Amino acid sequence: MRPKVEPLIKRRSSTIKALPVRDFDPQHHIEFKPPSKIYKMTDLALPEDTGVSPVAVSEPFPLFSQEAIHRMRAEILSDDVWNNCQYSSNLSQCQLRGFASKYAPFVYDAWKHPETLAIVSQIAGIDLVTEMDFEIGHINISVKSEKQKAEELLAAAERSAAEADEGIAGCPWEDDKPIVDWHTDSYPFVCVTMLSDCTNMIGGETALRTGTGDIMKVRGPQMGCAVVLQGRYIEHQALRALGATERITMVTSFRPRCPTTRDDTVLTTVRAVSNLSELYFQFSEYRLEILEERIRNQLRSLRESKGGSKKMNTRDIKRFLNEQAMFLQHMDRELVDDELVVMGVIDDSHLLITGKSKPQQKATKRARVE
Repeated sequence: MRPKVEPLIKRRSSTIKALPVRDFDPQHHIEFKPPSKIYKMTDLALPEDTGVSPVAVSEPFPLFSQEAIHRMRAEILSDDVWNNCQYSSNLSQCQLRGFASKYAPFVYDAWKHPETLAIVSQIAGIDLVTEMDFEIGHINISVKSEKQKAEELLAAAERSAAEADEGIAGCPWEDDKPIVDWHTDSYPFVCVTMLSDCTNMIGGETALRTGTGDIMKVRGPQMGCAVVLQGRYIEHQALRALGATERITMVTSFRPRCPTTRDDTVLTTVRAVSNLSELYFQFSEYRLEILEERIRNQLRSLRESKGGSKKMNTRDIKRFLNEQAMFLQHMDRELVDDELVVMGVIDDSHLLITGKSKPQQKATKRARVE
């Protein structure tokens, strides 16, 4: 579904024209400073081996320079991107997807650069690559008028004052209507980068559910800053933000580089907001490349054992074959027939809380795929 929605965000054309025209260069465009803290899975009372890395989430950290951010904004707000790559769904009114490789060379090169990958991998605690080209620079956009911004801030102030008078604690306004309800992501890791000025923004945190059921909040990043989250394995929700007329976040997804590391990627939340042919091609391509590499490694090991006059280990080869069969079955489940996908409609299968009891929730969670 691609609605004809015109961008309401200021393009700052005078600023864009003044920017130097140069390719992505980490010396000019990366301003990385390590996050103040990186939380482990065990900090969230989750088993260390829950995901593909012991790292859960980082505090926000500076990543890109102001020049880089303005170059990215110039590309994502271009007519080509808005006219060809805009999607909406029942969960989000405006998303820009699958544009980077064709219409945004600066954005594409920024996330593909070895230095950027090294930074994200360092924070994630595992060597990562971008999930697939279609998921480079996914954009979430929220736009409000000055009047709407003022009304929201006034309502929040009045509610805070009333709750203070009544002695109510632990019921922050932003929890009432989260942007996205409790869920897990389709991809192992994401890096969320802020492309808007958040100087006067209130709220906008990411809430994480710990293994004990408690809620932990990670503050939202400032312009040019980012957060790394292992969102495939951690229940989380995005909380509302007030005090800004625009909020543009860029979400780039990652998976482990090593082909022998398990890949739990699903397409649950992205099928209905994608060019299905392109999404399925890229998903199938990288998964089959993983399978190809695994088979080559297994064949090499098999031949080496034969050369050493060792007895054939039937149990090992059957275990390998069973794992790859599960790998292919998982692919088959994710490649839902085109005619069964309703564009713009995302059901609640991505949510971990849908009014069900705890036992029912656990019963419906997808099994981990090797």
